[in-house]
Amino acid sequence: MKNLKRVIDHCLGLVAVFLLVAAGVISPAAVADQIPAGAFAHNLEAVGYSDLAGRPGFKMSIREVGGRWYLYLGHFWHSGWSIVDVTKPADPRLVRFIPGPENTWTLQVDIAGDTMITALEQISPGWGGDPNKPNDEGVLIWNLSDPVNPKKLGQFRTGGEGTHRNGYPGGRYMHLAAGMPGYEGNIYLIVDISDPARPVEAGRWWIPGQHVAGGEKSLRAPGAPKTSAPSLHGPVEVRGNLAFLPYGSGGLVTLDISDVSHPKLVSRLDFKPPFNDAITVHTIVPDMERKVAFVNSEAIRNQCKEPLNHASVVDLSNPAQPMLVSIFPLPTLPVGYPQRDFCDVGGRFGPHNQHQLFHNPSVQPLGNLIYMTYFNAGLRVFDVADVRQPKEAGYFIPPHPTRRFGPVPADRLVVQTEDVLVDKRGYIYITHKNQGLWILRYTPEPMTRPRQ
Repeated sequence: MKNLKRVIDHCLGLVAVFLLVAAGVISPAAVADQIPAGAFAHNLEAVGYSDLAGRPGFKMSIREVGGRWYLYLGHFWHSGWSIVDVTKPADPRLVRFIPGPENTWTLQVDIAGDTMITALEQISPGWGGDPNKPNDEGVLIWNLSDPVNPKKLGQFRTGGEGTHRNGYPGGRYMHLAAGMPGYEGNIYLIVDISDPARPVEAGRWWIPGQHVAGGEKSLRAPGAPKTSAPSLHGPVEVRGNLAFLPYGSGGLVTLDISDVSHPKLVSRLDFKPPFNDAITVHTIVPDMERKVAFVNSEAIRNQCKEPLNHASVVDLSNPAQPMLVSIFPLPTLPVGYPQRDFCDVGGRFGPHNQHQLFHNPSVQPLGNLIYMTYFNAGLRVFDVADVRQPKEAGYFIPPHPTRRFGPVPADRLVVQTEDVLVDKRGYIYITHKNQGLWILRYTPEPMTRPRQ
């Protein structure tokens, strides 16, 4: 009888799982995936892995609700968003995939309170889109009162190419990197969502020369690639009345937004030459207590065929006169790594995203460690206790992927670590172009203990 009861209980459990899958509450891929072997690591270890049901993730945000932890991801090669229960980091569970509009990038996500915003964008040439088919664009606004069943509240449309990396620190305004009609490159757009069903523009700012439809002379040299023109990458980081803008080839821009309808330029720090002439400033992480910002470019071309990229520290003690004070060290190759140089690995080598989103209480606050993705060099951790002498404190380089999901990197199928986020428990999440979600933790080498 006991064996019969076990069989019945097992069958009832299978039926329950089937009903939950059919209702979309959990994903068929709800069983934890095995951690792939072959990573190189120092002071970081893998604790969990999910292949995200074959949908490589990109940008992430996280939220703790009632003791459960939910990670929200956009995607590169699949239009839509995934929700992963990471309450047990060693056993991440994909609980839902929300399909997005066809032929549209759904890369970016940000959360504040019960509100989530997700970007919609025209897919750039060479990244798998079809220019002959329609796409959606702008920003979707969601309510997360039910964390696994987001409710769509409204949409803001640019009328152009859509939006890229947007910021939402909570409250009334979204801060967008928007591809607006008549402008070359993305500009800064402030959007009022006090009524989420009817979002309205509250203000805008751009670098003179972007508004080509308004008669401004393009800043792009004849025949130069589109990426050489200034374009706001985002996210905009707002601190009080100051907004810090990572403006691509336009450098680090600081604005006074005490009047959101008329942002005013405070300063602009250019990084080219000598650095990368495309996305020269990709990310800004201001540390207002120490009056510095951690800034990095984005590597663009494969196999280092471009000017030098950088990760650096900028002095903000006088926001009107920002000053470059130090450069992060280049990642070092692990002992036993098969290539002699990261440039020989293939794909991109250089900085990309930093851990940020500090307005979110579920996110680990900024401290003395900077977590930065470095494409084929994986995740790098830097100690910035002394901002004038940043030091590498750890790394994690996943094994190369074995399956191609998208056309990039075009030269070789190699690891390309994209985004990083650290929750307040200390668990680290990293995403990649052609593989799943890795969950790590920082494990610095303990001090040597005397023998007993």
